[in-house]
Amino acid sequence: MRLIAIETASEQCSAALYLDGTIYALRERAARRHGELILGQIEQLLEAAGVDRSSLDGIAVGRGPGAFTGVRLGLGVAQGIAFALDRPVVPVSTLQALAQQALRGGARPTAVLAGLDARMGEVYWALCPVQGDRVLPASEQVDAPADLRPQWPDGGRFALGSAFAAYPDLAPALGLEASQVDAHALPDAHDVALLAVDAWERGEAVAPEEAQPVYVRDDVARPGPAR
Repeated sequence: MRLIAIETASEQCSAALYLDGTIYALRERAARRHGELILGQIEQLLEAAGVDRSSLDGIAVGRGPGAFTGVRLGLGVAQGIAFALDRPVVPVSTLQALAQQALRGGARPTAVLAGLDARMGEVYWALCPVQGDRVLPASEQVDAPADLRPQWPDGGRFALGSAFAAYPDLAPALGLEASQVDAHALPDAHDVALLAVDAWERGEAVAPEEAQPVYVRDDVARPGPAR
């Protein structure tokens, strides 16, 4: 299995190559420069691995929710490559990919709360249950921080994402200790690639034109206070 994965829904721009069970990834935190970086990252990964685009099985992409422009950019790049190669696209939840990152260090909570700063005084969030070495899909929501009401299952818990950096009082309000939170984590193509392989095996790859962004917030263009 050979997949290129793209994740541009936050201030981090990242690409990954899944190559027969091994994942190679590049990432850079560079807000508003994703369009300059993503194609170069992809080419660098392919060249370093000696892989030709024509040998790819498909293109995976973080389909949101996240920054409106970043989500559109990622989908557009994924669709463009997929159309050119006549390959399918595997859309992956950006929040699920963020939650999956929590398991890389070997910790196994029973659920992971992924939260991204949505601006406008709100956060995107999902409480993903953990099964083995994967997080499972979960309902994606956007709420004011004070309105978050995750229904934690019994057992260990962990939270991560920019929502907890933007709103430092959020983790304590949810009963989380400092050791249970990574406020600096951002969605990464490494985890998009990993989850995309599972989705591929479930038959969830789609034609490029069928890959759609998920914004969660209905009105993505309404103005809000500067932050």
